[in-house]
Amino acid sequence: MPENGGQPRPPHHPHDKGYRQLLSDKRVFLELLKTFVRETWVEAIYENDLILVNKSYVLQDFSEKEADVVYRLKTKDKNVIFYVLLELQSTVDYLIPFRLLLYMVEIWREIYTNTPQPERESKHFRLPPIVPAVLYNGANNWTAALSFQEMLDSYRDFSGHLLDFHYLLFDVNRYSEEELIRAANLITGVFLLDQKMRPEELVGRLQKLAGVLRRLTPDEFRHITSWLKNVVKPRMPEGFKEKVDRILDASNPWEVERMIYNLELTLEEMQRQALLKGLKEGELEGELKGKREVARNLLLLNLDIGTIIKATGLTPEEINSLKKQLEQ
Repeated sequence: MPENGGQPRPPHHPHDKGYRQLLSDKRVFLELLKTFVRETWVEAIYENDLILVNKSYVLQDFSEKEADVVYRLKTKDKNVIFYVLLELQSTVDYLIPFRLLLYMVEIWREIYTNTPQPERESKHFRLPPIVPAVLYNGANNWTAALSFQEMLDSYRDFSGHLLDFHYLLFDVNRYSEEELIRAANLITGVFLLDQKMRPEELVGRLQKLAGVLRRLTPDEFRHITSWLKNVVKPRMPEGFKEKVDRILDASNPWEVERMIYNLELTLEEMQRQALLKGLKEGELEGELKGKREVARNLLLLNLDIGTIIKATGLTPEEINSLKKQLEQ
């Protein structure tokens, strides 16, 4: 069962939209694989050999949940065609191995259906490999099974006879800051900005990434600003979102420091306003607390409620509530 205790699956997290948009760029997707997957098949992939599969693979049994990112690839050395299926998760989903299996079967079913009958019935017919993967950016540890067999009851008793696969896991919050900065590319920069932080920590993260951001192409830099709009901006108060938009729209790789400085000024203004709002609310709360104390004292003197209302400005309901508390 998902973490939500069996309730209907929540709508896509804002991060999902940001990652789907980001990883639909095949250069970024390849950068993800080459940065975090240490396997020989990754080394044999080139950008021109990636094709984003736009077909929607929908699972009706999962509230019409559909596959997030699917790429068709081939290796240079053996010219083997295969697929990478990437799911985006903001919460732990304990059914993920089963869902990945269903997506894989849907891809194979489509390939089988679209293959001419004589060819698919030949002894040489082979289905393409599919590498399943999960990109997870939740704060809690990823505790779902990492292999399909782990979802099968008593799977150890049937060793060697059961379907199994292990999926790749990109766990955003588990990468260290040093590791991400050392890799110095677009996807690791996004991961660092996506790791759990308070809004006021944003500037510090951007300052650490300044060298990386300065080396990005304009298109890559636009991915970063789009990410900040989709993910960071919604955390900010309404009055500051337009200011952030203007700053990000006017930014470019060779003026990164100006962007960071302007964001810092905006965040400082946001903090000042939040502090003033907190002080004002504290004053109002203190004033109300004083009125209630006066009302309690007047009730102890057995003054009538009408007189207490005039003296404190409290409502009859508030005074009756105080009276009941004194009578307990």
